[in-house]
Amino acid sequence: MTATGTIDRPFTHDPQKQAPMTSSLREPTGSATPAVSTKDAKDSRQNRTREMQLIPEAMARAHMSERLREADAERRAARLVAARRMQRRAERVSMRARRALAMAVMQ
Repeated sequence: MTATGTIDRPFTHDPQKQAPMTSSLREPTGSATPAVSTKDAKDSRQNRTREMQLIPEAMARAHMSERLREADAERRAARLVAARRMQRRAERVSMRARRALAMAVMQ
């Protein structure tokens, strides 16, 4: 009797006796999923465990870089709004000064 087992209920818990991960025959050769080499099961399981442990770190790094980009974009937008506000204020002051000069010349 050869019971293969499933992912949730493996036939054996001994890594030496488990089959190594191999790519599916139905999967196209140029797929995004890389083919796994046929090292012994213990090394394969260890690599998967290490990769799984690094996933949250990679996700956190990507999340932080996205947040930094958003913060930088918000800072640039705030600086642009402030610059436009100061420009309008300077234009109003300039027009007031021109009016005052014209009034002084007219009298």
